[in-house]
Amino acid sequence: MGVSYLSDAMLFLINTIFSLYILLVVLRFMLQTVRADSRNPVSQFLLAATNPPLRLLRRIIPGHAGVDWSCIILMIALQAVELFLTSLIAFGVTLAFFGLLLLSAAELLKLIIYIFMFVIFVQIILSWINPGAYNPVTALLYQLSEPLLRPARRLLPSTHGIDFSPILVFIFLQLSLMLLVRPLADLGRVLSG
Repeated sequence: MGVSYLSDAMLFLINTIFSLYILLVVLRFMLQTVRADSRNPVSQFLLAATNPPLRLLRRIIPGHAGVDWSCIILMIALQAVELFLTSLIAFGVTLAFFGLLLLSAAELLKLIIYIFMFVIFVQIILSWINPGAYNPVTALLYQLSEPLLRPARRLLPSTHGIDFSPILVFIFLQLSLMLLVRPLADLGRVLSG
């Protein structure tokens, strides 16, 4: 019984610590990708929190074609270590390398999709409560969601002042979870043994 309590506590700590730091790195990557304002206080926090490991990785892995490859490698490595440790502690098994990579990629894609869903949902709520208000967080929410909402607005323009583009984006994101992330995770499970 004592071992189960200890392993549960270790799993909780590993999942919490890794998940929070992976979230910070993913947010930094997403904000860099959409070229969000780096002077924003939230962006400054993300830069400060994630710079130490990225500074080391950038010496080995430079960016190329406008993509921060060191950030991608860090996200995948952190996710892979978390999955490896949790499977080792929970089940006493190690995962095969390629399966672990695919499972890590699936988890990261799922996290990115959930972040987009959360950002758009919060933006919708804020537009009802306090439309047009500015603060650093709402500015980043707008910068993060606009690359998805802009094409959706072209396909589905607003009607009588009501913007239906978030519904279209939610459908697209949900389909991405079903048709991209789930098959990738299933393939990763098969390859991990």
